[in-house]
Amino acid sequence: MEFVRSLGYRTSLSLLHQSGSTVVDHRDHVTVSTADNPDFWWGNFLLLRQAPSTEQAPEWVARFEAELPWARHRAFGLDDPHPPSIAFDAFAGLGYEVERSTVMTTESVPRTSRPAADATCRPLEGDSDWEQHLDLSLIVYPGSEADSGPSFARARAETRRRVVETGAGVWVGAFVGDQLVSQLGVVRAGRALGRYQDVETHPEFRRRGLAGTLVSLAGNLALTSREVSTLVMVADPDDEAIRLYRALGFTESEHQLEGSLAPSLSP
Repeated sequence: MEFVRSLGYRTSLSLLHQSGSTVVDHRDHVTVSTADNPDFWWGNFLLLRQAPSTEQAPEWVARFEAELPWARHRAFGLDDPHPPSIAFDAFAGLGYEVERSTVMTTESVPRTSRPAADATCRPLEGDSDWEQHLDLSLIVYPGSEADSGPSFARARAETRRRVVETGAGVWVGAFVGDQLVSQLGVVRAGRALGRYQDVETHPEFRRRGLAGTLVSLAGNLALTSREVSTLVMVADPDDEAIRLYRALGFTESEHQLEGSLAPSLSP
């Protein structure tokens, strides 16, 4: 995926390609398609090379509909490592939700000053662990995601497990007793890059240092055994978790812009 400038999107597209999505470069945009999972918003989207004008935005919507006819949603990204906040104003004018994320990186093992003392932290393994992985995802996101639903969550969990079992990534969890209460992954996503995936902690077990401990553990495993030299994290700049990532040694390197329209609002 070296043809993508944005580090955030480059690693995202690499992960999608590994999981079976199709990625096609058309020069002025990249089409990402997952026809067998049409409700997967960010597995079915167009990555634009340049921000659209007000006149161009409807043309891109028509292009989306032509290239991804099975998708009920509409979704666009921008391949610009440092996009101006107004870059997707044309989509916002069409009713799209526009979000800006922060891309953070580190080349050393993240160090937590508050390790979890009341949990066992280790890689996931075996059927029981992966069933709990799915259960925890559904607790953390109880049908509120755009790509929601048990069938989507199960398909995503199966994909994650395949990636881990092929050696392309690691998924770690924090267990209190036998209960999985926090989890995340790091997957190899291009040349020497490791991308963090989905930090999820049970609502009753937050603020205990679990996420920081897992970020450190997974980063250590990735850097020492997964042919990774740079760790990449994409975070919500308004989420309190971004302070944790800074404290662990991550620095802000880029920003990522995306615009989406829910199926109920799509024409």
